[in-house]
Amino acid sequence: MPFPYTGGCQCGNIRYEIQAEPLTLYACHCNECQRQSSSAFGMSMPVPRKAIKLLQGTPKQWSRPAAASDRTVVCFFCGNCGTRLFHQPSRNNKITNIKPGTLDDTSWLSPVANHWTIHAQPWITLSDDMLNIAQQPTDKEFEEIHERFKKKS
Repeated sequence: MPFPYTGGCQCGNIRYEIQAEPLTLYACHCNECQRQSSSAFGMSMPVPRKAIKLLQGTPKQWSRPAAASDRTVVCFFCGNCGTRLFHQPSRNNKITNIKPGTLDDTSWLSPVANHWTIHAQPWITLSDDMLNIAQQPTDKEFEEIHERFKKKS
């Protein structure tokens, strides 16, 4: 699906636009993503940080430690309804991880990888067609995740 992509929070207070193609799309099964999403996993869609344009509202933010590292993740959310919108990891200050469930059109989403599968809920079936990584992906594994997405898109 061609950009720009638009999205926002549940109450409509925050609206954003993504003015570049996503770099990849993956599901994370770490305990933090499970807690954040109130589900079995969270999804992330990295985009260039400069490609995000706020159209309406100002998200609130807070920081948390990244899984299995001493780095931080800045989390942006709607202060009214609490919808998590995106994260900015300190490990890479050039990307923002959009929470793709906040996009207006989610029909085209198809993750290429799963991270932190050691924490996946036992009832989740992981596809052999996806790259399944037990913990935090290495730089080389991230490169492969990006390549898989390019081939799929």
